[in-house]
Amino acid sequence: MKAIIFNGSLERRALSTSGLISDYFSERLKMLGFQTDIFTLADSGIPLFDVTLTKTPLAVERMVQMFTDADLHIWLAPLYHGSIPGVMKNCLDWLEVTANRYEPYLTDKMVGLVCWADGLQAMQGINTMDAIAKSLRAWPIPFSVPVVRSSLFTADHPTEISALYSGKFDQLISIATSKKIENLNKSTD
Repeated sequence: MKAIIFNGSLERRALSTSGLISDYFSERLKMLGFQTDIFTLADSGIPLFDVTLTKTPLAVERMVQMFTDADLHIWLAPLYHGSIPGVMKNCLDWLEVTANRYEPYLTDKMVGLVCWADGLQAMQGINTMDAIAKSLRAWPIPFSVPVVRSSLFTADHPTEISALYSGKFDQLISIATSKKIENLNKSTD
């Protein structure tokens, strides 16, 4: 089974919050037998969404292939001014190129949601991603993780996910993978 970790941040630093969370999810999913890809917006080359183009940009074709091939999505976003970054929404808007497919957009994909903020407002980003996922015909997992960034890492090792959030991330993974496996078993019965 395939999983994609959608890093919706433009951070490029090796030890960035988004990079560390992406790596955490990737390693945990690999341990469960998932083939994982991390889609990092900062490295994607996704242009501004433009419905007037006659040819889909190559970067968009690659992104669409990765997103539609994945059985499970984990979307990660920082909270910027009350919502997810505009570039993340722009990237998801490009899924419009799948509108004429038999199963357009992200039909029946499971999506786990994680958002972090410096304050207590990360749930606003979760709500935004939830609405987007549903409009793309995906199934947001009924457990999401809004993160207070000051509690995300341990005090002794500022690049190590704290027990509080590693427990929550692991719970999200457990729910996501059990639902995905349950759905796969139903489809083969």
